[in-house]
Amino acid sequence: MSSYQEITLEGASAVDLVVALYDGIIRFLLTAADAVDRDDVHGRRLASKRALDIIIHLQARLRMDVGGRPAEVLSEFYASTFALILRASQSASRAKYEEAVGCVRTVRDAWKQVSQESAAGAATQMATVGSNSGAGSLAFAGAETSPAAHGSWTA
Repeated sequence: MSSYQEITLEGASAVDLVVALYDGIIRFLLTAADAVDRDDVHGRRLASKRALDIIIHLQARLRMDVGGRPAEVLSEFYASTFALILRASQSASRAKYEEAVGCVRTVRDAWKQVSQESAAGAATQMATVGSNSGAGSLAFAGAETSPAAHGSWTA
């Protein structure tokens, strides 16, 4: 990983890191699809394995006790995507890899939207707190923004 990517990921939110993992899955699936075109069995298997490793990582991090139905849906998505990638690799099918890319990209785009909405909400929230509560107030993203909720912090 380049130092630019490392620096970028250091300040990333948890959702941004998930988006980066999905980007990795997509990149490896496209690499596998290209390997199919070149009849590169080793390259196809290696790229498929790396995509599968990311899916396994994401699956293992799901908190079913906290996530409820959304976590169940993600678990099912990971299982079906895993199976699709295995079928794509086994049959050396560019079309199946592209199908997997489409599925992953759809969920990745949803995560990206969540990231953007979270960032926009936090920026709006901070701007509201800064303009309405006066100097010295402290607000936390995702918490109430009224000055009364946090008290006034002065130096």
